Amino acid sequence: MKNKHPFDDFGINLFSEEVMKEWLPYPIYSKWKTATNKEDALDRPTADAIAHAMKTWAMEKGCTHFTHWFQPLTGSTAEKHDSFIEPGDYNQPISRFSGKSLIKGEGDASSFPSGGLRATFEARGYTYWDCTSPAFIRDNVLCIPTIFVSYNGETLDKKAPLLKSIEAISKQATRIVNLFKDKDIKRVKPMVGLEQEYFLIDKKQYLQRLDLMHTGRTLFGSMPPKSMDIRGHYFGSIPSRVYSFMKDVDEELWKLGIYAKTEHNEVAPCQFELAPLFNEVNIAIDQNLIIMDTLKKQADKHGLVCLLHEKPFQGVNGSGKHNNWSLVTDDGQNLLEPGDRPHENIRFLLFVCAIIEAVDTYPELLRMAASCYGNDYRLGADEAPPAVISICMGDELEIILDKLKNGEHELKNDVETQPYSIANLSYVPKDTSDRNRTSPFAFTGNKFEFRMVGSSRSASTTNIILNTIVADSLSRIADQLQQYKYIDDIRKKALDICRSILQQHHRILFSGDGYSDEWLTEAKKRGLPKIDHYLDSIDSLIDDKAVSMFERNHVFNKVELEARVDILTVEYRKSVKAEVLTLLDISKKEILPALVKEIKFYTDAQNSLGVENQYYQRKIKHLVSLLDSFDSQYHVLKDKMKQRSLHPENCEKAIYLDHIVIPEMKKLREIIDEIEESVSKETYPVPTYDDMFMAMQ
Repeated sequence: MKNKHPFDDFGINLFSEEVMKEWLPYPIYSKWKTATNKEDALDRPTADAIAHAMKTWAMEKGCTHFTHWFQPLTGSTAEKHDSFIEPGDYNQPISRFSGKSLIKGEGDASSFPSGGLRATFEARGYTYWDCTSPAFIRDNVLCIPTIFVSYNGETLDKKAPLLKSIEAISKQATRIVNLFKDKDIKRVKPMVGLEQEYFLIDKKQYLQRLDLMHTGRTLFGSMPPKSMDIRGHYFGSIPSRVYSFMKDVDEELWKLGIYAKTEHNEVAPCQFELAPLFNEVNIAIDQNLIIMDTLKKQADKHGLVCLLHEKPFQGVNGSGKHNNWSLVTDDGQNLLEPGDRPHENIRFLLFVCAIIEAVDTYPELLRMAASCYGNDYRLGADEAPPAVISICMGDELEIILDKLKNGEHELKNDVETQPYSIANLSYVPKDTSDRNRTSPFAFTGNKFEFRMVGSSRSASTTNIILNTIVADSLSRIADQLQQYKYIDDIRKKALDICRSILQQHHRILFSGDGYSDEWLTEAKKRGLPKIDHYLDSIDSLIDDKAVSMFERNHVFNKVELEARVDILTVEYRKSVKAEVLTLLDISKKEILPALVKEIKFYTDAQNSLGVENQYYQRKIKHLVSLLDSFDSQYHVLKDKMKQRSLHPENCEKAIYLDHIVIPEMKKLREIIDEIEESVSKETYPVPTYDDMFMAMQ
């Protein structure tokens, strides 16, 4: 008998298009397909037929419940489980799932953040089926991807505006493709590949670190003798314990039809990465949220904990979620594919220039979209791009764009990109561009890689903004091109538009070392904003030009944007508050007693000798000095934290925490780290970095 292979179960828990073809009558399937292509709306009989097939398929796989799986403004996912069971004749149980239940759900929305979009007494929130993203089964529950809106229709989630942004960029990109005489194209899809970085640590050690449990990162901890200096971890042999975990993660994701393709050790100790294949952005983000949840659940089964925080360990590389973005037509053409002769590919150059214009016009929005409070500890630390937005196009394309900007008629580049041979391989293709790890926004062959995105974040906000700002630029370009009838005139005008964009926005192009101080100086000369603090980027959402841009592309209205600013600011405040209160609690209950115990040990040792000993005297003096410094800074931080109540306004309180409280928290951390280095291993109350890193070898 042939052994079963994990691939045999690929997609068994996904109500995919292939499954729909099998379970639905063809006319029903055809109507669903038409609806997903935005060519018509689903009627009630069609929805009933799909719901019945979906229920029967799920119950055959052991499901007893279904849920409308949605993405509230918490940044995670939410679900309320309802059973298929209902009373039938003579009060006998039957299973039922109607088209109405599939399409619409209702839940109490009062506890989800809304930023004032609805009052507490207006608790209703409605979920509506996103028929473009397939349903799936997890833990014997049928999960139906949905949007989440208020009673009055305002968006209360991250998926609804994402779908609107997809529609906006599809409309404008299609206009341009059609103008270039590709008339059969009806839609253009933003495609995304999301690389997910994460840390794994032993669960027993995690449970001894209240800072990790309450905040997701260590609030203190000194560097071990061996950390990242030797870099033996990067792409090294995967530890057997981790390999077993990865194997189970892969199999779980494969069952859900997620092509978990790449996994490896990352740079930092205990750090790893998982990357699926590219997908349509809406589905890719759904899958990434499933991946994040799967990593956590599978880690727990293996006695591990998965840390998704951007900077769990100070002094050690943090984690990102690289957002690889491209545009693909409904017949499979990648609009960001330069081809063998990019200098002659005018349509490609036009889309690239539209992206350059968009990024340079709204860098503050992209800085905000990539970040959160935790990402501030990662950006610009020689491990992630700096807090300055720039675009790296690579040598070949940069020369072409520079010639185009200067009005040169011959755009052919002078950079050698021909294939070269290695050993006895006759053909080794060479990419159009290199991969600049220091660039926030880099062209990498046929896509743009946005490297700033934080590992803990939903990628929805990133792609909502990226889709919308590029759609806005494409709209302006299409308006200029549509007045021309003949293709030669369109191509000539397109080059003029590219030239104009490059002359206005060439400052955003930089292909050098983004980590260097020289670049930061140069960026300032160019007038590029450097936003070191995530908090300072949040208000970019309600800048007049941003509000106008979102409204004319029908993605957000002003009220929805103001609500999101309020929610993000509150989220920031709560993150800082949790860290400070946790640090104060650990300091009082664990660090202080350990330090006092260490002083007593050396004092007793000194007294037992009967004579003064220089080593003991010096050690006691140092420890007592640390005790005094610790006690003083503890009370400074505690008092500063209390004074936040003097700032009643949401924004004012957040600014106070950012400018006053966080610096004091860092000072207390420095003292605690010195205490760790000064007391014995037996006395120190929590696992150190060295303990946690070595446990995963």
